[in-house]
Amino acid sequence: MTKIQPNRPYIHFKGNLYYVHNIVEHTETGELLVVYQCLYPPYGMYTRSLSMFEEDVDVEREDNVTGQSKRFMLFDGKMNIKKK
Repeated sequence: MTKIQPNRPYIHFKGNLYYVHNIVEHTETGELLVVYQCLYPPYGMYTRSLSMFEEDVDVEREDNVTGQSKRFMLFDGKMNIKKK
């Protein structure tokens, strides 16, 4: 069972905010997909496999400005940006 919560904001490890609308099932493969939207212009809508949405990222990656261990994490209202 996924820990991703629909109708909540998430932060990407590169620092941008996204809103998760829902988790849906692909009609032919049964794969679970996350439907999410950028919270910055142009506010695009996207899907990503649930497994990729929840995957681990290296906290030492140069572009990991939040220092988080997951690609997306539930946004707690704080922008925790690492200082270089």
